[in-house]
Order: sequence, then structure tokens, then C-alpha cells
Amino acid sequence: MDQAYHIPVLAGELIEALQVKPDGVYTDCTFGGGGHSRAILSQLNNAGKLIAFDQDQDARLNVPDDPRIIFVPHNFRHLQKFLRLHKIETVDGIIADLGVSSHQFDEATRGFSTRFDESLLDMRMDQRQELTAAAIINSYTEQQLHKMFEQYGEVTNAKTLAKTIVQQRQLVSIKSVNEFKNAVSSVVKGNPNKYFAQVFQALRITVNDEMGSLREMLQQLPSLLKKGGRIAIITFHSIEDRMVKLFFRNGSFEETATDSLYGTKPDSPFLIITKKPILPSTAEITANPRSRSAKLRVAERK
Repeated sequence: MDQAYHIPVLAGELIEALQVKPDGVYTDCTFGGGGHSRAILSQLNNAGKLIAFDQDQDARLNVPDDPRIIFVPHNFRHLQKFLRLHKIETVDGIIADLGVSSHQFDEATRGFSTRFDESLLDMRMDQRQELTAAAIINSYTEQQLHKMFEQYGEVTNAKTLAKTIVQQRQLVSIKSVNEFKNAVSSVVKGNPNKYFAQVFQALRITVNDEMGSLREMLQQLPSLLKKGGRIAIITFHSIEDRMVKLFFRNGSFEETATDSLYGTKPDSPFLIITKKPILPSTAEITANPRSRSAKLRVAERK
């Protein structure tokens, strides 16, 4: 694994929670630098198997030369489809680390980071797809932009920002990080770094349909996990965390109120292992500041 590519977050806690069986079949939905995958492989014997997914073609370079691993270069929303292609119906455990890899942030040409002014507004995790951040900035309606920044970035002045973008794109080119920053500089609120981090987060989530992918993946879990199999998911912001928490609790994305009089509870297919999410230690945050917002939730198939 290339440590510079991505430092695995909550690796020890995740492996402990997964309770890896030496001859089990496991899936890593977000291979990245391969840190979590290698930790699983270290627990498997020769009969064990790991299927690793990653839609970013750069991740393929990190795949170890190990006959126990199968690499699938696609988004984890296609989990069941590709497991079946490999003659796998059910697995003993599934992990997903929903953070953007350090490599993606640090690779200037990918346009994920606000640090590289000259880079194009790209943000595609899968370079095969059409939609880029620049396309969203230049084609979304004011209403669509407003909703996106409000919902996925929790940007305080999302409405003003959307209006400014629509006005500015008629006057100037907005294709690079720098052009975008200049175009909206008059409406930046508070700390510019924090502000643009939230704006870029909203763009990245939309470009890669991260919420749609997560929703589709979660819906496949009940039929993919063996009884007693575990799912461990690391999230990095509140929207993802709410989705995961809700699905583990209810087996759906509907908020189901518990009826205290009749004792009705949602019939979830999962037993929740982590009543509260596991957070990184102070030592881990010091060593890897990007881990500070990570939350690990674990559930077991009933």
C-alpha cells in the first residue's frame, strides 16, 4: 500500500468490529490505497477471499499481488451485480470508507482541492463519466445550485452563492478553481478555506452522485450479508452518517417512530453493534488530521 496515497482511517477499530473469519469472504467497497483491504487479508487464510471495489482507475496501482483478492474497477452501487459475476451470492462482511482519498485531494489535476488554483473543476472519481464540477457550475439552474449547496455543503448563504454563479458565468469563464474562486469572491462568508471546503464538498457529492450510490449500496446489504455477517461503514459528514444510521436502525430510509404504547419497532434486518459511532483517537487525529470527522458504524445481519 502507498501510505502517501491514503492513510486508512480507524483501521484497527474497523478490523476488530468486523470479526474476520479466516476462511471468510469479504468485500471492501472503497479500496483506495488498500490499507483496510490489507488489514483484512492479514486475517484471512488461503481459503479466504476479498473482493475490492474502486471506481478510480488510480486505485488499481495499489492492488497487491495476492491470489485471494479480486479487484473490481467500478462503483460500489453495482455490488451485487459484480459479486454475482464472480459467482458470489453472499459474503461474511462488507466495509466502506466513504472519505475521499488523500491521493485525490493531493492530485492537482483532479480538481478536488481548493489549494490548486490552476486545476480544472473536474472532481470525477470515475474518469469515465461525463459530468464534471465545471459542467454543474455552468449548466445547473439557480434553484438547482441553491439546493445543492444548501443540502450537501450546508453553505450558509447558498441562495446568494447560486445567484452570483448564474450572474457571473454569463460574464466570465468558470472552468478552473481560480476562475470559480474569483467569480464568487464577493459573497464568501467567514473563513474562506472553510467556506470553499463546504462548497467543494457539495460539488463533489453531486458530481459523483455519492448519496445515490450509498443508498443503492445500503439497499443491497440485507440480501448480500450472511446471517451474522457484519457491515462497517466510515462516514465523514452528517448526511451520510444519518443515512447509514437510519438504514441500520430501520432497514429503510424512512423515519419510523417507535410506538411506546404498542411497543412497535421498525423490523430492521440488522442488529446494531455500535450504539454510538466509533470516533478516531486523539493520537490518530494528530497523526492524520483528515480523520477528525470520521465516524464508524457497525451492524450485524440478524
